[in-house]
Amino acid sequence: MIFEFEFMRRAFYVGALLSLILPSIGTIVVLKRMSLIGDALSHTALAGVALGFVIRQSPLVVSFLLCIVASLLVGVINKNLNDRGDIAIAVISSLGIGLAGVLSGFIKNASAFNAFLFGSIVSISDAEIILITAITILVLFGVLMLYKELMYMAFDEEGARISGVNVPLYDIVFVLLTALTVSISSRTVGALIVTSLIVLPVATSIMLARSYKSLIITSILLAFCEVMVGLTVAYYFSLKPGGTIAILSVIIFSLVSIIVNIFSDR
Repeated sequence: MIFEFEFMRRAFYVGALLSLILPSIGTIVVLKRMSLIGDALSHTALAGVALGFVIRQSPLVVSFLLCIVASLLVGVINKNLNDRGDIAIAVISSLGIGLAGVLSGFIKNASAFNAFLFGSIVSISDAEIILITAITILVLFGVLMLYKELMYMAFDEEGARISGVNVPLYDIVFVLLTALTVSISSRTVGALIVTSLIVLPVATSIMLARSYKSLIITSILLAFCEVMVGLTVAYYFSLKPGGTIAILSVIIFSLVSIIVNIFSDR
């Protein structure tokens, strides 16, 4: 049985935690039309991991710090370019992947760095499990506490600002939560794959949900199923878990799109 092995029990536990926080963050990201921010931050996280290995510091800590800087830079560039968020994200994404490429040449332990490219959810240590659990609790607490404000900002940021919501403050808090989520997810599912788990469950759920609350719940349930099934398939067919989960997410998104279009035409 699959649960006879300790490493698989750890993988399912971590997968369950990630399926809670990734869609929670992803819902706001998608509704604000900033889906590519996941790519920018994951590339930055990869650069942080590479820098961590080079300077012999914790890759997770360095990647988190760089993700925060990158998120703030996106905001600064966005304002200087008159709210052209797509350009700001592209600039940071290019810088992140460029730095990762350059710094990777100075890493002696290539296998350790490669684990962050596509993730290594089945080789999580005790310390990392504790860290992921703590971050999950923190992110969920933040999302729940800022539920109304984030919802308002996601649908009508200008209206939220006029009504008295401190948009810059909540943006910074959300940036911190996103940076935490992306940096820790890069270690488990992989920096090159984390965006799929942030965006795809939400994108699929948008076609099914009828309210903001149901969108979040559906996204979490869908992400949970994708992670559980993806891990199971990866185990029995000796596949990379992160890549398997990402492909499964794309397949489900495509199937739901086809089914919804068929029924909407009737």
